[in-house]
Amino acid sequence: MTRSWRLSAASLLLALCAAAPSAAAAQGGPIADRYRTDANRLIQAALRDSAAWNRLATLTDTYGARPSGSQSLERAIDWVLAEMRRDGLQNVRGEPAMVPHWVRGDESAELIAPRATPLHMIGLGGSVGTPAGGITADVLVVGSLEELAALPAGSARGKIVVFDEPFVSYGQTVRYRSAGPQAAGKAGAVAALIRSVSSFSIQNPHTGAMRYAADTTVARVPAAALSVEDAMMLHRMQNRGQRLRMRLSMGAHTLPDAPSRNAVAEIVGSERPDEVVVLGGHIDSWDVGQGAMDDGGGSVAAWEAVRLMKQLGLRPRRTVRVVLWTNEENGTRGGQAYRDAHRAELAKHQVAMESDNGVFKPGGFRFQGSDAALAVVRQIASLLEPIGAGRVEKGEGEADVDPIIALGVPGLALDVDGTRYFWYHHSSGDTMDKLDPHDMALCVATMAVMAYVAADMPDTLPHEVPPADQGH
Repeated sequence: MTRSWRLSAASLLLALCAAAPSAAAAQGGPIADRYRTDANRLIQAALRDSAAWNRLATLTDTYGARPSGSQSLERAIDWVLAEMRRDGLQNVRGEPAMVPHWVRGDESAELIAPRATPLHMIGLGGSVGTPAGGITADVLVVGSLEELAALPAGSARGKIVVFDEPFVSYGQTVRYRSAGPQAAGKAGAVAALIRSVSSFSIQNPHTGAMRYAADTTVARVPAAALSVEDAMMLHRMQNRGQRLRMRLSMGAHTLPDAPSRNAVAEIVGSERPDEVVVLGGHIDSWDVGQGAMDDGGGSVAAWEAVRLMKQLGLRPRRTVRVVLWTNEENGTRGGQAYRDAHRAELAKHQVAMESDNGVFKPGGFRFQGSDAALAVVRQIASLLEPIGAGRVEKGEGEADVDPIIALGVPGLALDVDGTRYFWYHHSSGDTMDKLDPHDMALCVATMAVMAYVAADMPDTLPHEVPPADQGH
């Protein structure tokens, strides 16, 4: 523990003591009054050391990247389950899920003209490969899908199309992963390269899942991302009237689906064991970097939150279930498998929580559910105001819990400082050094308080009626 962290922990302890039934209590209401002592215990336990960060470092340094279908993922899950048992958690198990198994293979891109130089590229997950000898073709750079569509027919035929669309937001720009290759294939291109979907770059292209159009008449062309710098350079060259020619080689291929598991452990409820608060992250990652930020950190933070409850002897009325979901990155099969395996008990799920935006400094949560449930969750979150994590706003959940949120379970997504997330997301830069032990401990504390109080409070959070069931 560094001196600066010791000072901040001491300052926090003073803040927690000062937050007795004053203004925060008045805002928090009866739930906050009832659970303030337990919440403060959880926060202090989370912040007293670097246990979560150290456990994550062991996971990522030992097993590395954990793509779906890989031995590294399954070995990591074996280790997680063994550690959960060592922690004394209950009902530790791997719940099966069949997952996609895409393999990158060797890959490279090289500019041939106007000068010879290697380019920084990374294949998009799910892409087909090139022929054995690669593809050598002229390059057409466009600034958007709309620009490609507006070109005269045949402009892209036989060329490698590069989409140089700047990052606006992940939600807006990520469409190029699938829409780009589909549009290029429809226009007669032989391959599609997109400008890396990232908000900052040091020649580190970012991968991610793509899908081809269901229309089999559209050619399925190889698809990859170029670094931001390389995409911009090619665009400048083209704007000067220079002819661009490139060689692209990709050994990507898809193998049959492979068996995997969601890693599950519980603290069984003391009074209502059939009612459940579920929280977690996804244990799989892309095949580059270490998957530390996305999403080893979220997985370990949720796990540590439950371990601390066990360590402190806090056994809530309801069951607290931590799940490290498999295959979020290129299929969400783990989330779907959880929904299917637990469908009969979803009416008794109190809330579903996930962390999948990096374990940076937390500010609170995004919430999906009824206004009545939101009001209750905000009371609980007031207990987190001393650490700056008391905000709860309406917003989207996370991919692994979306399948059960869609069936009416209230959903929470840990909301963190996203300034640097898309600097490293899905790239070789997603490594342990990007994460701060204290920020990760704050994430643990935030999830622990919310999960524990939601699991122990007397009242049940109201569920929304799923759209398919409305009126029935």
